[in-house]
Amino acid sequence: MKHVIALDVGGTGMKAALIAGDGTLLHEARRATGRERGADAVVETILDFAAELLDLGRDRFGTAASAAGVAVPGIVDAERGIAVYAANLGWRDVPMRELLSARLGGIPVALGHDVRTGGLAEGRIGAGQGADRFLFVPLGTGIAGAIGIAGRIEAGAHGYAGEIGHIVVRPGGPACGCGQYGCLETLASASAVSRAWAAASGDPEADAADCAKAVESGDA
Repeated sequence: MKHVIALDVGGTGMKAALIAGDGTLLHEARRATGRERGADAVVETILDFAAELLDLGRDRFGTAASAAGVAVPGIVDAERGIAVYAANLGWRDVPMRELLSARLGGIPVALGHDVRTGGLAEGRIGAGQGADRFLFVPLGTGIAGAIGIAGRIEAGAHGYAGEIGHIVVRPGGPACGCGQYGCLETLASASAVSRAWAAASGDPEADAADCAKAVESGDA
C-alpha cells in the first residue's frame, strides 16, 4: 500500500504517522523529544524515529514509504530544508532534509515549520476550509501562529511571519530561551501554564492539562 511518513517534532514530544494516499491513517506513534540531552541527541532521535517508521511501513504494507513530511519548531528555511533555529531545542542550522533523506534511503523529504504546516492542513482539510483568511494559533511548548491567505500560508519576507511567541508582552518578565524577557510564550504557552500551575497548586508534577481540569471543575 502506497503511503508516506508524517513526523511532527515538538519541544516535549514527537508525534508520527503513516498515511495512505487517500489520507487514511495507517499507523500512529509517539516518542519523547528528549531535549534535555542536547540538540545533537534530539536530531539523532528524529532520524532514528523516521527510520523505524520506514521499516515498519515496509514490513506491514509491503513497500517503503514513498516520501516523508517533517514539521519542526522555530525558524525554518523550508526551501533549503534547514532547521535554522529553535529556542526550545537549542539547535542552529541543521540540514534536516538532507540528513533525513540520507537516513531514509533517498526518498523525497519535505521540511516545514510545525505551525505553518499545521495551518496549511487546517486550511485544506480542517476548520479553515473555505475561509479566505484565517489565523491558526496552537499552544504547545511555545507559541506561534500561521496566517492563511487565499489557500496558502504566508511565510513573510524572511520566513518569520506568525512568530508571535517572541513578542515581549511583559517587559522585564521571565527569561526566554531566545534571550529576551517577558515573551508571550514565557507566560501563556502550555509549558508556562504548567510552571505556573505547579507553583500555584503546590504539586511540582502538575501540568497544563491538570490546570485545565481544575478550571473545568470550577477552581477559581
